[in-house]
Amino acid sequence: ERQRYPEETVNIVKSAFTGGVVGWMYGGLPAFYHARKAFIERSHGELFQNRADAVQSAHRAGLRSFIRYGWRWSWRVATFVTIFNMVSTGLSVYRNKSTISNYASAGAFTGALFRIHLGLQGLAGGLMFGTAFGIPAGALLMIMQKVAGETLQEKRNRERRELYEQKLAEWQSRLGVTEVLGEMESNTQGGPETERARES
Repeated sequence: ERQRYPEETVNIVKSAFTGGVVGWMYGGLPAFYHARKAFIERSHGELFQNRADAVQSAHRAGLRSFIRYGWRWSWRVATFVTIFNMVSTGLSVYRNKSTISNYASAGAFTGALFRIHLGLQGLAGGLMFGTAFGIPAGALLMIMQKVAGETLQEKRNRERRELYEQKLAEWQSRLGVTEVLGEMESNTQGGPETERARES
């Protein structure tokens, strides 16, 4: 109605991007340092043209590991965050209120989904991990919304009310124009009849 994406959808995309970046840093930085250190330990017998060539070779080895392991963590974290946010947002929109149970359920669902390939034990472990992750994450998100001064539900209700009032004002102004046009039309139709009456 407002010719833009809903704020919930924008928040899901932003959180997925942020999760991807955080996952890349989490997986990539330790891999970079480890690969660089391993390269230096392995290359004591190698001959390099100069010190800069040796440093560049160590950095290239670290960068390859940063990209490889960073990517592995990045897509996993981004997917986890996206599914978690989609479920919690869907529950919040459906129930029209934001509660800790929404986030706990979203965490449980996402954790179970990520560990379902490990069988029943993995499913139970993922369920427990997801719930344990969802409760503090949900509490943190709810606190941030309270600090911002307006929750997403309150903002959505306010925007709906404002949109309703705007449409009502537009409808009333159109109705006023229609009434004015009706009066003008009746005046123009009544004008020739009165002139004819006067002539006769």
